[in-house]
Formats: sequence, structure tokens, C-alpha cells
Amino acid sequence: MSQQVLPRSPGIDLLRGFSILLVVVHHLGLRIPLHKTDAAQVLPVFLLKGLIYNGYEAVFLFFVVSGFLITRHVLERDGALAAVAWRSFYARRVARIVPCLLALVAVLLCCHALGVPNYVFDKPGQTPLGATLSALTFTLNVYEGNNGWLPGGWDVLWSLSVEEVFYLAFPWVCLTLGRTRWLVPALVLLVLSVPFTRAAIADNEIWSEKAYLPGMGAIAAGVLAALVRFRSGVPGVLARRLMAVAGVASLALIMFSGGWLWHAIHEGYLLMLIGAGMLLVLASPEGGQAMRGTGWLRAMGRASYEVYLTHMFVVFSLVGVARLTGTDKAWGWLWYAPAVLIAWALGYGVATYLSEPANRWLRRRLLRPVSAAATA
Repeated sequence: MSQQVLPRSPGIDLLRGFSILLVVVHHLGLRIPLHKTDAAQVLPVFLLKGLIYNGYEAVFLFFVVSGFLITRHVLERDGALAAVAWRSFYARRVARIVPCLLALVAVLLCCHALGVPNYVFDKPGQTPLGATLSALTFTLNVYEGNNGWLPGGWDVLWSLSVEEVFYLAFPWVCLTLGRTRWLVPALVLLVLSVPFTRAAIADNEIWSEKAYLPGMGAIAAGVLAALVRFRSGVPGVLARRLMAVAGVASLALIMFSGGWLWHAIHEGYLLMLIGAGMLLVLASPEGGQAMRGTGWLRAMGRASYEVYLTHMFVVFSLVGVARLTGTDKAWGWLWYAPAVLIAWALGYGVATYLSEPANRWLRRRLLRPVSAAATA
């Protein structure tokens, strides 16, 4: 398979930005419900609930985008999944993930030591050491499932656990199954298993949301979408528009169905969500002009990892101010725009001054020995 150089897609950045926007709004909405503010006098309640109660679905959408991007980068660099340079793959993952993760864990531990509200471990079985080890070994979802909900700043790391365990296995699956005809069927099976694996663990609320296999099924869908795009090329304008319309319509139905969709198809709605994500990433053109007025959202998407890891600091701070000033009820809707803006600014700052410089520094040192070994 010939190597392709794929430009940045504004559509993918937009999708990432939309996903992280829903997560920020969700975590604020859990504490200042939008439909219980004066906003309900202007907008329908079902619309307001749909905006604030789809953070989990937004993470699944991001899983699809993540699988698509990672696979696309492997195909661009190595030409085929069966030829993935596993040392370089791991080096890039370490350089991208570890600096910001270590910084976050250090700040969270300091907050616990200082007794800052919302950051202190106060449940039986939870300890700073246990949370730290689980965060650094990508088992925080398991730790949380066994010991109860963690403080919000730690809780967000469950999705990182799912992603990174998938990517730990990804090169070896590609090097083995990728040289056979079984890779695509295995990925399809993983995608189709999502509603069944979710239903099988419904008795544990935390684990049913944060188990490995359902999230990995969403990532696998992104891998499949990247393979389709790489082998078939960018669809025509009409095909992309049809896929975009179908994806947006499916996503809107999931977000604003008010619960009847789940009662109709139960865990199958996640397959519908994953399908919508696949349609949207496939509908994204490579390069090209971005939609006007979406620059802020695309910028948020480019810093989505940093925004995701740090946005709870913003949420807790603004909720505290809102409650202190008595503006968390009728006037609570006023806090949503500042929360999004400050979360974006904080994430952008962390990306600019910490994770991106550390990423470049680590890549220079980790990839140089790998390149030399490959040459030898």
C-alpha cells in the first residue's frame, strides 16, 4: 500500500471541539442544571437537558475520533497497519500523554494534601497512593469501580485508562492480525459487542459506564473508519454531505430524544452513536476550508486533551463562586459561557507551555534512538 500524506482536517478538529464542549457543559450541568435556571423560560426543557446530559456520549464520540486519528497517522507514516513501527508508536504515545498526566496527578495530590474541597479522598478504600498508581497504570476505571466515585479531578482519567490500554495492545494486534484477514472482522466484532458488554455489567453503575470493552469498541470503530478512508480515498462532495446529514441527524436524535430512544433500543443506542461518529469522521474532508465561525471550537478541539484533563478545576471554581453569590439557581445559565471560555483558555495554556514543548522534547530524544536502530 502506497504511503499517503494526509493534511489536518478542520472537520475532525471541529468534531473534537464539539465533544469536549459537551463534556465541559455536562460537568457544569450536573452541578448547575441548566433546565432549572431561567433559561427554561426561553428554551424547551428537553433541549436544555440534551445539552447538559450527554457528556458520556461525547466521550464515546471522542473515542471514535481518537481511533480514526491514531490509525490515520500510523497509515500515513508506515503505509499499513501490519507494518506499524511499534517502538515509534509507543514513543509518540508517551510523549503526548505522560507529561500532562504527571502534572495533573501532582496538582491533584497537592490539592488533597491542602484539604481543598472537591479534591480530598473521603471514602473508605480510597487513598492518594491507590488513585495515583491506578492513574499511572491506566486502571483508574477499575479502581473507581471497586472503591466508588473518585473526586471529579481524578474521575476524568477513566477514559484515558480505556484509550491507553487499547493503544498498548494496538501495535501487537496490527503486527499479528494485520498480516491476516482477521483484523477487520475482529474490529467489527469488537464494535458489535458494545451493547452486549454494556448490558452484561449493568449491575455496577460505575463499571457499566467505564468498563474497557465498550469504550474500546468505539475506538475500534474509528480504526475501521480510517481504514475505509485510507483504502477508498476521500468520498465525493455529495457522499460527504449525505454522510454528514445522517451523522448529525443521528447525533441530534440521541442527544434530544428525552430517553425514549434508550427505552426503545436500550444499549443499542451506543451503536447508533458510534455509527454517527463513523459517518461524521468519514464526511470530514482532508484539508480544505473550515466552516466560518467555528475557529474557537476547532481551537478547543486541538487542545481537547488538555481541556479534558484540566476543566474540572474551572468547573469546581465557578460552581463555588456561583453558590457563594447565590447565582447558581435562576441565574445559573450565566456561568456556562465563562466556564467554556476559561476551560478553553486553561487547556490552551497548558498545551502551549507544557504538553506541546514536552511532547517535542521527548520525541526528539525517544525517536532518535528508534530511528537509529531502524537504520541499523
